[in-house]
Amino acid sequence: MIPNTIYVGLDIGTTKVCAVVASADPSGRRIDIIGKGLAESEGLKRGVVTNIPKTVDAIKTAVAMAEQQAGVRIKRVLIGIAGDHIQTFTTRAMVSVSSPAHEITETDVTRLLENARLVKIDNDRTILHVIPQDYSIDGQDGITDPVGMSGIRLEADVLVITGSLTAIENMHRCATRAGLEVESVVLQPLASAYAVLDDAERELGVALIDIGGGTTDIAVFKDNIIRFTNIFAIAGNKVTDDIAEVLAIRNIEAERIKVEYGHTIADSIIRDEMFQVPGVGGRRPTEVTKSLLCQIIEPRMEEMFEFALHEVMKSGLAHKLNAGIVITGGCSLLRGADELAQRVFNMPVKIGIPAGFSVNGFAPEVQNPMYATAVGLIHFAVQQMVASHRADATLQQNTTTTDEQESMPVEVQPSNGIKQGLLSKVKTWLDEL
Repeated sequence: MIPNTIYVGLDIGTTKVCAVVASADPSGRRIDIIGKGLAESEGLKRGVVTNIPKTVDAIKTAVAMAEQQAGVRIKRVLIGIAGDHIQTFTTRAMVSVSSPAHEITETDVTRLLENARLVKIDNDRTILHVIPQDYSIDGQDGITDPVGMSGIRLEADVLVITGSLTAIENMHRCATRAGLEVESVVLQPLASAYAVLDDAERELGVALIDIGGGTTDIAVFKDNIIRFTNIFAIAGNKVTDDIAEVLAIRNIEAERIKVEYGHTIADSIIRDEMFQVPGVGGRRPTEVTKSLLCQIIEPRMEEMFEFALHEVMKSGLAHKLNAGIVITGGCSLLRGADELAQRVFNMPVKIGIPAGFSVNGFAPEVQNPMYATAVGLIHFAVQQMVASHRADATLQQNTTTTDEQESMPVEVQPSNGIKQGLLSKVKTWLDEL
């Protein structure tokens, strides 16, 4: 029996570092969350590492908690990356079909994507992902899965996602100093989509808005393919800064008040209660109502959603999002966030909660938008494993078929002997004449 594989998703965010450990069977059909760890993060700004020692300490704390719960030693992790340094562009790649029978295989698709990675980019950037949008075979467009089809020339429009080489290397450096090996670096909105979106949403068309502490990540899907992504640096920390500024308190207190009493829209306040705001430097505490706090939070959240709407409009697919909008990330937990988003986007909105894993003791704990990226990283790794196994099986099957054909005995046809005998008879008959 093949043992389960352990996967670890490490979300290194602006306000938190989150580690989630999962066990998955070889088929990828069952994923069990077996441990998690959470630590406050102070070493990043807008998704980019600004203090390596603080980031390393946060990673060690989160990983140690996850190891203790899971009962396993964590060595390899997948990490998510975001930040306004992420850029995308579309290019076109082409390969000739390698099979003598002109049947397109997984190998041809892999070569096509490798060719797409050869596109020229600046020296200070590196390619994170190449994602095919539509395939073309011998000039025939609109093909979603070319494997098994016949053709001579395979082409594709490819979405290329790049990031700052320095930012990615610093992420690697932090993980390495924490005693970890980075298996892969994945774009955060892409990872989050694996956790909170289902196939029907991605097929119909949906925009994912992942609101973290330092960045808000946008990903637009249509026909089960990510068509557009972008990241901007207006997120939950801006809300906290506004509260701290207006109420004249420290950010740590502002964050606590935001989480405990914050509302993004007045309609979500059932009872307009008062709460105490601690004084600074020995001053007496003051009392503030939830409605007053809402007046601080609502404008910033509305601005954030308006920025997100602008990005969705840039994708050119706003009119094709039949599944509407999904918001996730820690800031989506603010009361009334989905109602405010629905007012801004004027389309259906729901809060995205990680799913797709087996129910066990830790499942309720990670069914929270703040774990979307970490859980999504695990789903991403499992999907890559399943795809790799499928490609290996196809290659082995093709190799076996070829070997069998080469080893088959060849039946010798007697045609040459018959022709030789007939010529001899004709020659004898002419001699007798």
